[in-house]
Amino acid sequence: MDKQWLRRNIPNEEQVEELMQAIGVNSILATLMAQRNLVGFDEAKKYFNPHFSQLHNPMLMRDMNRAVERINAAVAAHEKIMFYGDYDVDGTTSVALIYLYFKELYTHTCYYLPDRQNEGYGVSMQSIDFAASQNVGLIIAMDCGIKATEQVAYARSKGIDFIICDHHTPGEKLPEAVAVLDPKRSDCEYPYKELSGCGITFKLLCALSTESENLRGNPFSFIDLVAVSIASDIVPLTGENRVLAHFGLNKLNTEPIAGLERLKQIAGYVKPYDITDVVFKIGPRINAAGRLKHASMAVELLIGNEVGDLTEIGKEIDQLNNTRKELEQTTVETCIYEVGNDTQHQGRCTTVVFGQDWHKGVIGIVASKLVETYYRPTVVLTQSGNGLATGSARSVEGFDLYEALHECAQYFSKFGGHKAAAGLTMPIENIAAFKEKFDAVVASKIEEDTLVPKLWYDTELSLSHINWNLYRNIERMGPFGPHNMKPTFVSRNVRLEHARIIGQKHLKFSVKTAGSQLECIAFNFGYVFDLLKNASTTDICYTIEVNEWQGNSFLQLNIKDLKVYNDEA
Repeated sequence: MDKQWLRRNIPNEEQVEELMQAIGVNSILATLMAQRNLVGFDEAKKYFNPHFSQLHNPMLMRDMNRAVERINAAVAAHEKIMFYGDYDVDGTTSVALIYLYFKELYTHTCYYLPDRQNEGYGVSMQSIDFAASQNVGLIIAMDCGIKATEQVAYARSKGIDFIICDHHTPGEKLPEAVAVLDPKRSDCEYPYKELSGCGITFKLLCALSTESENLRGNPFSFIDLVAVSIASDIVPLTGENRVLAHFGLNKLNTEPIAGLERLKQIAGYVKPYDITDVVFKIGPRINAAGRLKHASMAVELLIGNEVGDLTEIGKEIDQLNNTRKELEQTTVETCIYEVGNDTQHQGRCTTVVFGQDWHKGVIGIVASKLVETYYRPTVVLTQSGNGLATGSARSVEGFDLYEALHECAQYFSKFGGHKAAAGLTMPIENIAAFKEKFDAVVASKIEEDTLVPKLWYDTELSLSHINWNLYRNIERMGPFGPHNMKPTFVSRNVRLEHARIIGQKHLKFSVKTAGSQLECIAFNFGYVFDLLKNASTTDICYTIEVNEWQGNSFLQLNIKDLKVYNDEA
């Protein structure tokens, strides 16, 4: 599918010039810095040199003092504390983080993660009944709970208090918990709003480390878990997240906790991990436990230290991940077949598919894959019992999915989410009507241009400027992720040489610079090979990376897209 190439915000020329003079960098780096709103020497120094001093005082967060006081009281009274986390990576790393912190300081604890199939997302009533049966006096909920008003009230009726550590947007009414830690609260003046759920748990532990007599541990000992949550939950790589990710990746690559070390061994990836590696190597394996079996298995791995136990759990998690990939691939292929045989789909602005026996644990991933394929707001539904269908929805860039679904609310038993993604449940007999209504709503709201996939780049670049010095300066801008993406460049009128297919579907070729030759890899672009035979010139969009081969390192362009101009045109 052809992509529209768009340049990120074009910085003011005077700002670029000021950065060149103040810091002594060339125009390329100054442009990249200006695009990231680095307006002077001090801003640039902080950006290029992350330091723990750049982290904010956790006591600035609304209710943090109340959370610390309640935990101190629980320890003093020997109450049992239950750590509750969602079943995804952010929730499981949160539980592992707080459990490992408390492990040597206070052992009267337990943890609980809901079952995806039977309990669903968030705080379940079943978990509160379990807590009551275990004489729990305090529940600390992480990466969920911000809308659990009924559940918190139910817990109070059983004599159980709640502390909530969540990063999702609150509803109109907050749960009546002892403390609600969420920077997105309208009344919270904490300076940074984009922490992951595990990041908020980390801030709670930082507060305990200085404000508690009996719980003075070192939360930085487990900062690699925070980095994994930041990468996997796709939160902005700015501010505190960037500092936490920087030091968390350092720890992951030098002395990770035993469970993460085992996951790295399972993945078989021996190079230093960056954010992308965490997203594709570690995150899916942690998630696989909650998707196909139970998230507590992932927590057991992350908090464990016995080599034998970690080996066995690791093998099982890896097998679950393989099964997840097979289920995902099979379901995607089935969906594409169904859509291909739907004569009406081509004229629609949406994709809605339903399968009776698709696994609930993979339908969110399948929805994302279908967006990549058709680039339409997408809903994937599967049967969930009692005549109901459960679905995952994914949007395209620039379209408010939640708003569109809200106009279809009459068809749902329940739904929730945000602009980019949502979850929903409806009676199966409502699917056909919902499909028509959803498409009509989207068609009335979406701009034609929004249905064309976008590829954003930073600036145009002459190939002659690509060298090791530029690469090293770019790498200092990491870790890369949302709102701090790896710089992407466009070079125009490039002649490709020695094009060949590798791995059946990937394209490999060379481009000439003023005094050298650069190798390029274009994953999944094998289909353009025949077009290159008659190409006069080509525009390429790419990032710069290092490839290592037989002990040698050389710069390589990772092609994100290319536009071929044919001699016959």
